[in-house]
Amino acid sequence: MMAEPLELKKTLNLPKTDFPMKAGLPQNEPKQLAAWQEENLYERILEARKGQPLFVLHDGPPYPTGEIHLGTGLNKILKDLIVKSKSMAGHYAPYVPGWDCHGLPIETKVEKELGGKGKVPPAEFRKLCREFATRFVEQHKKDFKRLGVFGRWNDPYLTMSFDYEATIAGAFLDFMEKGYVYRGRKPVYWCLVDSTALAEAEVEYEDHVSPSIWVTFAIANAGGLSADIFGPDVRAVIWTTTPWTLPHNRALAFHPDYDYAVVETEKGKLLLATDRILALQSECGIKEAHILATYKGGEFERTTFQHPFLPLQVPGVLAKYVTLDQGSGIVHTAPGHGADDFVTGQKYGLETYAPLDDKGVYLEGLPEYKGKDVFTANPIIIKLLAERGALLGHHDYKHTYPHCWRCHNPVIFRATEQWFIKMDAAAHGAAKSLRTEALEEIHGVKWIPAWGEDRMYEMIEKRPDWCVSRQRFWGVPIIVFYCDACGTRLEDFTALRNVVKWFAKEGADAWYSHTPQELLPAGTTCSCGSTKWRKENDILDVWFDSGSSHLAVLHGKEWPADVYLEGPDQYRGWFHSSLLVATGVRDAAPYREVVTHGWTLDEKGAPMSKSLGNTIYPAEICEKWGADLLRLWVSSVEYQADVKMSERVMTQLSEAYRKIRNTFRFALGNLSDFDPQRDALPNDQLEEIDRWMLDRTADLVQKCRDWYAAYEFHRVYHAIHDYCVVDLSSFYYDVLKDRLYTKAPCSKSRRSAQTAVHKITSALVRLATPILVFTAEEIWKYLAKSKDDPSSVHMTVFPAASLASGIPKDTAEKWTRLAQVRAAVLVALEQARNAKTIGGNLEAKVHLHAAAEAAGLQKLLQEMQSVLPALFIVSQVLIDPSAPAGATQSETLPGLAIKIEHADGKKCDRCWNYSTHVGENQRYPTVCERCTEALAEIEGSGAASA
Repeated sequence: MMAEPLELKKTLNLPKTDFPMKAGLPQNEPKQLAAWQEENLYERILEARKGQPLFVLHDGPPYPTGEIHLGTGLNKILKDLIVKSKSMAGHYAPYVPGWDCHGLPIETKVEKELGGKGKVPPAEFRKLCREFATRFVEQHKKDFKRLGVFGRWNDPYLTMSFDYEATIAGAFLDFMEKGYVYRGRKPVYWCLVDSTALAEAEVEYEDHVSPSIWVTFAIANAGGLSADIFGPDVRAVIWTTTPWTLPHNRALAFHPDYDYAVVETEKGKLLLATDRILALQSECGIKEAHILATYKGGEFERTTFQHPFLPLQVPGVLAKYVTLDQGSGIVHTAPGHGADDFVTGQKYGLETYAPLDDKGVYLEGLPEYKGKDVFTANPIIIKLLAERGALLGHHDYKHTYPHCWRCHNPVIFRATEQWFIKMDAAAHGAAKSLRTEALEEIHGVKWIPAWGEDRMYEMIEKRPDWCVSRQRFWGVPIIVFYCDACGTRLEDFTALRNVVKWFAKEGADAWYSHTPQELLPAGTTCSCGSTKWRKENDILDVWFDSGSSHLAVLHGKEWPADVYLEGPDQYRGWFHSSLLVATGVRDAAPYREVVTHGWTLDEKGAPMSKSLGNTIYPAEICEKWGADLLRLWVSSVEYQADVKMSERVMTQLSEAYRKIRNTFRFALGNLSDFDPQRDALPNDQLEEIDRWMLDRTADLVQKCRDWYAAYEFHRVYHAIHDYCVVDLSSFYYDVLKDRLYTKAPCSKSRRSAQTAVHKITSALVRLATPILVFTAEEIWKYLAKSKDDPSSVHMTVFPAASLASGIPKDTAEKWTRLAQVRAAVLVALEQARNAKTIGGNLEAKVHLHAAAEAAGLQKLLQEMQSVLPALFIVSQVLIDPSAPAGATQSETLPGLAIKIEHADGKKCDRCWNYSTHVGENQRYPTVCERCTEALAEIEGSGAASA
């Protein structure tokens, strides 16, 4: 007895998957993080990569102060993209995160908690700083892990760890032993609020209003210049925005090649650069200015000038840094308050005079300003100049001015006794200076973007000696001892390195908890015979700390690092100090590549800041959209330039993410009954379109691997997105639906499609893994795997070239051309729907004819006629010998004529195609001949859906 006919709906292979349509990333990502931690995934990845080529990205250490901001998130995700992509490219790629725990940022926060400075003894203060840093390191760890960043979180590097502090101290002793270190009096950036020297990288330029004044210095001695012109009534004009430095003036600087003039004005005879006369008139309200005589700047080297309010005569000096952009072309020179001024002062033997205390208060000077701080003194000195008849002009001047990066107060240049590293001296026994060595090393590094090389070169080329001392407590002390009896500095480096051993055991706190006699080897004696020593009070610049990170963290073959990645400020910060420390200690750069990312901006292009209220924090994004969406943003932007972020951007990306996710969901739904070990077909048994798509996917894989290797993540993202949306969802998967849904489950045709879909999905999910770390893992769980596939997608490697099916080039070109025909046909179908010729595409019969101008196309269409209905998703396709009446010419494919008619026959109840053979099957009278064949196969195998 024959069985009852099957229910047609149950014979269709409709998609089945538990992979959810909605991601629920904010809720599900934390669960995945907990599972990874439970599984020790990071350690398992490294174990799986043992013996593979080493790749080291060395982490630049952020300060552990407060919530991570979007720029920090961008930075960490970019690093993670590099490390994950290198790991999946087959490298052993450890990632050791780090934090810069010393320095002013931590001290400032602790002082704020204490309610001021000096509230507790140094040892207790250091303890509180360590506790503060530890607290925020733990918070940062959680924040970074929440972003899906893998690394050695249970054992990061901290600049305050005992071993690290010992490394810093040892590196400083290396510099000292090589002869680079000296103590000298030079102008340095000085923060009056924090009472400490600052490095270049600790100074930020902000808008500031300064008093702009034009001041006169009377000629005291004209030297060899004409006495007829240069009498005591001639006054040289200078311009300055720092009136407070005038008490410390020690010279007037002229450019040797510029033209200078004595001009007769209603305010007397004035000397200034000829090109600045009009500026003088404009700024000082001078109506008449008649040139009496002109001179070259070089002629003023033998002149002297009377200080406007002090009993002091100062010389004329020559300097090439004098410009004609502002002022008078004569520069007020105070060697104690400017880098150029100091150099000129050294050249001419001028006094480096800067009698200020650490708060910027005058210790010497006239009663009017002595005991006042420099900024309070500004109006006092201006008044003094006016009273002495030396003030030509005065107005407020808004400009960018250096501010302390932590307290955001204006800083000054102040000459103080500091420890410096010589840039232009060679180490003992070496031929090249530190500067020369560092400049040479720059050329051996790959800089991304390429302009980084010039920027770094310029900064190293022009920088002064490195001031490495700070007048603070929270840091690594400068290991220097002075004889109590005669003041001689201890230079026994074997004895000094004994302190490094103490630091390794107890940390740098040992400096504050032990006496010199305890820290030094027993019997350490000065040449004068004394055995009593006193310790240096200064600590090292925090940039020396972080610049030593490669010495503390990278061991053996890990040094030098393959890559450093940070923001553009690190050319004067970590990139810079790391290069100097590495060159000074190991005579080589600590990195092979340096990558720079831009700043994060709001949608209007303004920098994000709390005060503007335009900040978006990573935690907010994770809570609202999920970390994968933030990672998608990072991968979508050209990060080497400044990047914009807004709610609108995230909304757009969430739509892109949805499309990518749905592409994977379609694939998973159509692989529910597919076991790759049991059902996959070899390449030579796949249908031609399936082989062609595998080859196209292999091409995508190669491009993405190359882009990952070049750190061009935006290219990877856009390629994957476009492939999912355009090539798969809108083309290939659309074409496959009929074959996947209506063919018998185990038919060769359907297994061919599933084999290709499985391979494509496996390749794509691995390509996307460094970007979509959570989503890729979720997809991997639902994807049928081979026996050798690991449980986590993060332990896999990128797909290889073997993904390609090896389809001949001419066959690939054939399918490329057919895809173009399809695009043209879809346009015609849309026009037919709009004209009500057809309701849906399956109601269509397509007539095609390719004229001679479309060379070879007519023959191709005839050869491939049998696959065209499936390719176009229509019921019938006819290739006409000539252009059919009423056909339209394709705009995209010249020579192709297309005509759309309603399909012949009846609609099949199972596949919805139209066929003239519907009704021929007595058992299934409402189905077409294609479905008749499928149903027979299903009944023969008993494979109908339950």
